[in-house]
Amino acid sequence: MKYQLAIFDLDGTILNTLEDLYFAMNYALREKHLPERSLLEIKQFVGNGILQLIKRAVPVGTSEEEIMQIHKIFRAYYSKHCKDNTAPYQNIIKVIQELRNAGIKTAVISNKIDSAVKLLCQEYFPNLFDIVTGEIQGRPRKPAPDAVYAVLQTLNDTPEQAIYIGDSEVDLQTAKNAGLPCISVAWGFRDEAFLKANGAETIISEPSALLDLLLS
Repeated sequence: MKYQLAIFDLDGTILNTLEDLYFAMNYALREKHLPERSLLEIKQFVGNGILQLIKRAVPVGTSEEEIMQIHKIFRAYYSKHCKDNTAPYQNIIKVIQELRNAGIKTAVISNKIDSAVKLLCQEYFPNLFDIVTGEIQGRPRKPAPDAVYAVLQTLNDTPEQAIYIGDSEVDLQTAKNAGLPCISVAWGFRDEAFLKANGAETIISEPSALLDLLLS
């Protein structure tokens, strides 16, 4: 096998979290008497962390103070409701297990709040990842490569031994910045045309294709 470590994005790659993000965002907007957003808009806004999602969702000209208030409301709501409508993508659990059975280490790196990432992975993917990490204060979010470097160091791997799997332009840039090849998935929050326009070279439409790419 060429790769010893597969690093996965979370939202839109292994876990469909869109509806819970949508409900949490609109709950926070309603609490501040601001216009709500559609599911499609939220889908387009996610990828750079919760704070960036909020900044994209609020009306232009919203003050920084109000944005931080919305952020607090969102986090409190989402921490209680992050599993209401969330579920793994079909067959992804089986595929990750087969990769591990073949001796490939697995990890998750997300721009989601670290506590939520750990909670969701423990809930839906128990014992399927060697390391799981989300947004940590003081560490730059993706597409900065810092989280990738931290995972590589912890698992004692080099960029040449690892591959990155994600669903967005943020993931493509993260992989590039860290010096890793990237497999883009077309079942997540960005479609194939968008991924190609943003430089994706390897795009798969179903999880089982990972086995062909990584175990052959």
